[in-house]
Amino acid sequence: MSAHLEAGREVLSLEIAGLEALRDSLGDDFVRVVELLSAVRGKIVATGMGKSGHVARKIAATLASTGASAIFVHPAEASHGDLGMISRDDGVLALSKSGETEELSDLLEYARRFGVPVAAITFGAGSTLAKAADARIILPDREEACDETRAPTTSTTMMMAIGDAIAVAMLRDKNFTAKDFHGFHPRGNLGAALRRVKDLMHGSENLPICIESAPLEDAVRTLDKGGFGCVGIVSSEGALVGILTDGDLRRAFGKVDEGTSVAKIMTRAPKTVSPDTLAGEALGILSRGKITALFVTDEAKPVGLIHVHDCLSTGVL
Repeated sequence: MSAHLEAGREVLSLEIAGLEALRDSLGDDFVRVVELLSAVRGKIVATGMGKSGHVARKIAATLASTGASAIFVHPAEASHGDLGMISRDDGVLALSKSGETEELSDLLEYARRFGVPVAAITFGAGSTLAKAADARIILPDREEACDETRAPTTSTTMMMAIGDAIAVAMLRDKNFTAKDFHGFHPRGNLGAALRRVKDLMHGSENLPICIESAPLEDAVRTLDKGGFGCVGIVSSEGALVGILTDGDLRRAFGKVDEGTSVAKIMTRAPKTVSPDTLAGEALGILSRGKITALFVTDEAKPVGLIHVHDCLSTGVL
């Protein structure tokens, strides 16, 4: 085995072991931290030095994207004026592996003086940070993946993961939905996937529709004119009862004539979506079914059509 491959697997094994230990260690302390941060009326101020600071910055970004007002404040900069960014309605989430990070001292003293609640993530159970915090998560001490230098590897992975766990617990507590999430992510692939089908679909005025009692000739003419590669077949009451595709026509070639009823060769009970279906979910249905278009229905009646190209052209992946 390549030495590089062996090293890579060893690192991942050590970090997985750290995450498993973290999962098994979660208890009431985790609940208290989530409750403390959920109760913050202002913003959550994430802070930390070095690698812990990088993780804190990411946690702040994750919290902000899931509906919590959160920012990152560098502890050294806090001592030089940025403490003014922290108000009495805020809460602090401080990260430090040892819990003895000197640069955090002014910020912690400021929080104590003005009654700002502090939550801590640290490995130091008896550390200054742990003692100063109103709620704390003590991470289990596990071997760093870089044993040669003891550089933060397993420890930062665990910090990152516990930050994700806090964010998800908080968003579930406030019933934060995909619609809410899209409000914070209007751009990019993720934002596109969280758009609704009704935002992308072709409306009723452009629908290729044919009644089920119509001759095949009419359905083919509608299919050609529509340009979607399919025709929705509706009952006399307007409910979608089937779909006729280019593939259906190829399979029926030589077996039917122009006077044949379209109902004879259509695909019954076609897959459909509702206007409020997420665009990403609709693309998943298209991909799994190896189809190119879905009719959008409301109370069984077609109100739109979404094509795979509509999804891909708007960044839905």
